[in-house]
Amino acid sequence: MYVDVVDLRNFYGGPLGTLVRRHLRAKLVEMWPKVSGDRVLGLGYATPFLRPFLGRAERVIGFMPARQGVVNWPSEGPSATALVDECALPLPDSSVDRMLLVHALETADDPGEVLREVWRVMAPGGRLIAVVPNRIGLWARLETTPFGFGRPFTQGQLDTALKDALFSPIDWRGALYMLPSTGRLAMRSAATLERFGTRTWPGFAGLLVVEATKQLYQGIPQRVGGRLRTAPVFRPALALEEARREGGEAV
Repeated sequence: MYVDVVDLRNFYGGPLGTLVRRHLRAKLVEMWPKVSGDRVLGLGYATPFLRPFLGRAERVIGFMPARQGVVNWPSEGPSATALVDECALPLPDSSVDRMLLVHALETADDPGEVLREVWRVMAPGGRLIAVVPNRIGLWARLETTPFGFGRPFTQGQLDTALKDALFSPIDWRGALYMLPSTGRLAMRSAATLERFGTRTWPGFAGLLVVEATKQLYQGIPQRVGGRLRTAPVFRPALALEEARREGGEAV
């Protein structure tokens, strides 16, 4: 289930969305302190969190799924966003250094296929950060924010999905320990709850934030029937002609 791009824009333009943007941006900048010379791509609705990388990375682009819709970004200068099929990104192989997935995996029909396509366009040694609703967190249980829609993940489920798509998770973090409410008390206590939750109950974060690297040693996926697959190719160990030339008999 995709959230309409207008609803996403309105949420991040409101008071609660502003807090979410502030807390998550700080975490992402901490995880990616250096992006100089890198090509950074956001997939889903990642533009609220891409601004810190503008002017620092070689280029910053936002791709938005067709069923979600697209808005222009940034507000100044030429638009750096595009409407795409998230399972067939309009990019050549190994063309992106870093990818940020927000409002992407939990709403996709096939998260595994999205991750395999992400693997294809990422350069060797590329870094991925995926942000998804935590299944046991409060934010996934309420539809008052965009994180209450789609399919939330446990850490184990997300870890399996990443490894199946040939990514190696290297850093796990939590975000959004504050309440998903615009009430005065909830808004005033947001910063305190974030600090307290990070130290005391990391497993109950509203969001899972994981950084992963692209694996190469397990084999390169091939596109079969429109999908990326890592199916083995079988070949006879000893051909009949070779056996005959060596004077052997086929049995």
